[in-house]
Amino acid sequence: MFNDIGPLELVTLVVLAVLVFGPDKLPKVIQDVMRTVRKIREFSESAKQDIRSELGPEFKDFEFEDLNPKTFIRKQLDNDELGLKEIRNGFDLKKEMAEVTDAVHSRETDSPSSSSASSGSSGGRVDMTKKPEEDDRPPFDADAT
Repeated sequence: MFNDIGPLELVTLVVLAVLVFGPDKLPKVIQDVMRTVRKIREFSESAKQDIRSELGPEFKDFEFEDLNPKTFIRKQLDNDELGLKEIRNGFDLKKEMAEVTDAVHSRETDSPSSSSASSGSSGGRVDMTKKPEEDDRPPFDADAT
């Protein structure tokens, strides 16, 4: 609950509580706050038990934390029945990126399908590094713009 409060902030809160409530009333205030927190926890637990009993025996292992969308998705993705771990392990991102890089730079890959397709003069590839010459440009049409 108070995971992000540092020691200096905690000391400041204690000093502020002593100044506001006084050293005589502070123990009584702390007891009242703790009693209220216990009552809220008891109410919460009884409400959870009532909901579980109303849902029936098929939901006896139901956890309310699973209602959080992040927790629900994480739990479903970790399920081994879907086979997602095998798909994730079978996907080699570095190999895929290398193939894309080779294709962009018009280098041939090691796959046999690309070597047979590129056995012609240029294989239907366009050299993007070559600058167009003056006669390669299409004629300018002022009416089209």
